[in-house]
Amino acid sequence: MKRIFFVILILFVTNLTYGQLIFDLGLKGGIHTSTLKVKEGDLLTDNGINLGSESITKMHFGAFGRLGVGRLYVQPEVYYSKKGGQLSNNLLDLVGNIDYKNVDVPVLLGYKIIKGSVVDLKVMAGPVFSFITDANYPNELDPYLHDEFFNEHLMAFQYGLGIDVLFLTFDARVEHGSKFYEDPSVVTGKNTTFMFSVGFKIL
Repeated sequence: MKRIFFVILILFVTNLTYGQLIFDLGLKGGIHTSTLKVKEGDLLTDNGINLGSESITKMHFGAFGRLGVGRLYVQPEVYYSKKGGQLSNNLLDLVGNIDYKNVDVPVLLGYKIIKGSVVDLKVMAGPVFSFITDANYPNELDPYLHDEFFNEHLMAFQYGLGIDVLFLTFDARVEHGSKFYEDPSVVTGKNTTFMFSVGFKIL
């Protein structure tokens, strides 16, 4: 960890000495594929209930900013999204979606691998702070799922690649989330998300 911090510090100082200031503001939106990862607790396994899940596709939209020097920058964002997955039950033949709406606030560290006059190629990674505003699940799961077990505040990690073409920006990222639902006796749920977004710079 100390070595990574030291390398980042050297890159930042080098860019500060020889690079140009980066300052961008813009709007962004896109689609993402959200996949549930569920682990059954004792209450379900003792009753022979197994849960399966499939991915769902949703949309996100919001804004981003960039501040940096040369090739190195920090990119904070804020956007609204829906996540979750399609849940199935082996006994009840239940198929339904668990959806939770949230406001995501990533704070990403980015580096421009290729810095051109028209096209930039970049890599990025960093934490994401999420705030759940609403959660929905099938009525058939009411005996098992309860609203109070949905975590209101989550932390995840994103990483990915991006391309800038003039004032347009294209990103492809993977997000690994923390537990959005945690009831050890019933079920614990995590989320993995693949995102593709398009943005345009206002400033």
